[in-house]
Amino acid sequence: MSARILNKFMTIKELHEKNKEELARLLSEKREVLRKLRFDVASKQIKNNREIRKTRKDIARILTLINENK
Repeated sequence: MSARILNKFMTIKELHEKNKEELARLLSEKREVLRKLRFDVASKQIKNNREIRKTRKDIARILTLINENK
């Protein structure tokens, strides 16, 4: 899958609708997207660094919801 497809901005409302397993799956996908974005920026294939910031914020939102549910 393309990093741009998976890097859709997630709202907290959308994340609240997901269960724990879906959040864990989404977390691993977002971490993989972040890894790919970092490599793409380092190899100068992508000039838009803002995608990294958005992905990191999505990861933080997901981790917050996972920790709230504990």
